[in-house]
Amino acid sequence: MNKIFGFFLIAVFISACGYKPSVRYAREALGERIHVEVSISRKDPKNSVVIKDAVNEAVITRLGGKLSSKELADTHLNISIGSTTFSAILYDVDGYVVSYKALVSLKTKYTTKDGKSESFSTTGEYDFPIEANSIISDSKRFEAIKLASLDALNEFISKIAIKGMK
Repeated sequence: MNKIFGFFLIAVFISACGYKPSVRYAREALGERIHVEVSISRKDPKNSVVIKDAVNEAVITRLGGKLSSKELADTHLNISIGSTTFSAILYDVDGYVVSYKALVSLKTKYTTKDGKSESFSTTGEYDFPIEANSIISDSKRFEAIKLASLDALNEFISKIAIKGMK
């Protein structure tokens, strides 16, 4: 009985299911070394800096890639901000806003070393609470924009992974 179970266990390990995480497909499509360029918005340059930090963080943590100079990069990402908006989503019993939704729209164009180029528009969102009868502080605003940008970048990574599977 133990021999049969051992044989079955070995057969399962050898055959495996062939599962690959979607990030692997995205990394295969984009390469390991990535150069990131974020177009600075004239309307709100502070948001551009926050989004640049979010993109750099996503390349390192979500893709497992390395930031690189333009000359050495496998892929060049050019990201521009479509829009950033805040809308009230929850009110207390007195009618004061107690929660907002941040929406960030990003336009991302990637160009690989071999000249392949494609553009995507993605949208990310993030819900966050505030104190009743108060305004959104700069720190809350920047954090919301960063997290909504990461959500939009996750959508971009998913789209790239789907392209990589084909």
